[in-house]
Amino acid sequence: MGNFLAGKVIAVTGAGRGIGRAVALAAAAEGAEVVVNDYGVSLQGGAPTSEVAEAVVAEIAAAGGTAVAVADDISTMAGGQRVVDTALAEYGRIDGVVCVAGILRERMLFNMTEEEWDPVVATHLKGTFTVFRAAAAVMRRQKSGTLIGFTSGNHQGSVAQANYASAKGGIISLVRSAALGLHKYGVTANAVAPVARTRMSANVPMELKEIGDPEDVAAFVVYLLSERARADGVTGQVYTVAGPKIAVWAQPRELRSAYAEGGRWTPERVAEVVAGAVGTDPMPLLERVGEMARAAMAAERPNV
Repeated sequence: MGNFLAGKVIAVTGAGRGIGRAVALAAAAEGAEVVVNDYGVSLQGGAPTSEVAEAVVAEIAAAGGTAVAVADDISTMAGGQRVVDTALAEYGRIDGVVCVAGILRERMLFNMTEEEWDPVVATHLKGTFTVFRAAAAVMRRQKSGTLIGFTSGNHQGSVAQANYASAKGGIISLVRSAALGLHKYGVTANAVAPVARTRMSANVPMELKEIGDPEDVAAFVVYLLSERARADGVTGQVYTVAGPKIAVWAQPRELRSAYAEGGRWTPERVAEVVAGAVGTDPMPLLERVGEMARAAMAAERPNV
């Protein structure tokens, strides 16, 4: 076992499988005491079972680590609070939370139902908020702590996952808000957009040229949870981890601007300015939509 996280208490949601499990195991291997949260549902969000979280706790214990299971649904305020309360009750503090839990319900926007929208946004976005909110209250008093949300490259938009993409975009804004609001209390917040082989990535309708394993992502998350990342001043960032590749996303910023003469716009003048001085910012994914549609018709997976 290592000591990169020695003395820290880390809670991980969605830790029963895939990346969440890898993060929980890696954190324990680096000396952390771990709260393993997983509601134990299927990829679509049904059939919960507490055995999923308990199995990971058993793995950690067998490797000489320390962990406790929490099988609550973190899309509820009570569930998010219980994750943090368990850390405090068992170990006396909470130093980091990693929100990986998520589900998928894929549908084109014009066919998507409320039942397909609400649970996805609730699990990803609200589930990150509930844990962040509970942890932030403690970390503020401690004057230290790390919040990590999990987003996706799909925050740029998605052909058939508007619910998932919207939630993932919201997580980035939540992370940036947390970084701004908690900086003076010594709390950092960052987001990770993983590209790894999991049961969720198996449904991606394309062959990913850059993809790794959950363990690649876990190593990066351990760094973000460490004192080294705090010393490096890492906060308010969005990182992609795809196998051997690590990338940082740009912060939102204006590209070009123009001002109305006399302070008033007319539709005609707006059209001139947008076509000329202001322009547009090309949408890379839009160029791939046709290729993806053709591949889907041919039952193939395009390379991206």
